[in-house]
Amino acid sequence: MPPSLPPLLPGGIPLLGHLRAFYRDRTHLLRQGYAACGPIFRLRLGPQSAVVLVGPTYHEFFFEQTDKKLALDRAYRFIGPMFGEPVNFVAGPEAYREQRPIYGELFTSRKMAMYIAIMAQEVHAWRDTLGTEGTFELVATCEQLTRHIAAHAFLGADFRQHLDEAFWHLYRDLLGGLDPILPPQLPLPKFRRRDRAKRQLHALLQPLLAERREHPAAHDDFLQTLVETRYADGRPWTDSLIISFILSLIFAGHETTAAQTSWALILLLQHPGYLYQMRAEQDALLPPGKGIDLETLRRFSHLALALRETERLRPSSDLLLRYNAEAYELGGYCVPRGWLTLLSPHLSHQLPEVFREPACFDPLRFAPGRAEDRQHRFALIGFGGGLHKCAGMQFALHEMSVIISLLLQQYDLELITPDPQPTKELRATRPIPCWIRYRRRSAATSVP
Repeated sequence: MPPSLPPLLPGGIPLLGHLRAFYRDRTHLLRQGYAACGPIFRLRLGPQSAVVLVGPTYHEFFFEQTDKKLALDRAYRFIGPMFGEPVNFVAGPEAYREQRPIYGELFTSRKMAMYIAIMAQEVHAWRDTLGTEGTFELVATCEQLTRHIAAHAFLGADFRQHLDEAFWHLYRDLLGGLDPILPPQLPLPKFRRRDRAKRQLHALLQPLLAERREHPAAHDDFLQTLVETRYADGRPWTDSLIISFILSLIFAGHETTAAQTSWALILLLQHPGYLYQMRAEQDALLPPGKGIDLETLRRFSHLALALRETERLRPSSDLLLRYNAEAYELGGYCVPRGWLTLLSPHLSHQLPEVFREPACFDPLRFAPGRAEDRQHRFALIGFGGGLHKCAGMQFALHEMSVIISLLLQQYDLELITPDPQPTKELRATRPIPCWIRYRRRSAATSVP
């Protein structure tokens, strides 16, 4: 007897299936599916069928079959019209393999040290506006900081100073055209604004590339590395490909990093016992007035554990998608070609058989001696996994660390919004608006 289809989550409605519930609260819907059907179940999202896989064993299949039975670029085809050229995770396997080596050049230790200096400069500039005490809205602040850091690190100091606001105004229209369900070629106003913004962004960045090609010795940074990039056969990257690549990196990184930074600070302020331990370590390594660098960041063990626990509890990408290029059998079921295969990091990170007391904030679960994530190499998947694991992960982790450590170096913080919840948008899983009260630290209030 041939294998059957995975069990269907009850509760769908004619034509739409589970689409309305998915838009309303996808995390709740997937949690219901796991409770009712187990670690493999299916949904109907309008005309599209999807199977959901839960747990590290199935994660392994998902990542190892990417570019084989499972196609990454076809799953994220709705994102492609935002950039122009097919790049990064929306490029096909062959194009992605050609583009992949550039990440090694963009994120060397030497360049990372330069990026950290830029991150610190931007955080200092913002921190100097705060004064002795006051309040700020956390999510908007982190988004502004990550925007400024991205513009400065990826496009240069001159761009950050003169064209930053124009770029982000257009980028908002570009992002507004993101829709995973509707065909991206429909003549809708949001898609028209997306295409207009894309053309204007390419026109805005083209003169910058021309100036870099004309004066190659004047710069040694992220953008210059891209301008000088060549394929293995010696062909240079085109301007259109470079601009598309930059837009894709900003899309993949700045909003998710802002969300993770916000969640990390919220969780630390909700757990003052761990925050006390972390600040004691930071005060020893980063006393008031001391600058931050790559070596110092590498010694922040408590902050690194807190960021990993934030990735587990509040992954910014709460859905990972693949398109079934071939049918496959898994867990005793047959999954047809043409379906989507989904992972839910948020759901899988809550499995008690993988993480002890999974609802608790416990960064020490990742410390030596416990290392709960080491039970399986795909237990923690907030940054993806396999060949397509986030290439900018270390950049993002360093950026979060710089923002948090420099803020705590100078200020005591208090969470005014008592229990911030995640938004329901089909974007990075960020908190609702969350207010923070700050007061400048004195030597007497520093953690001993």
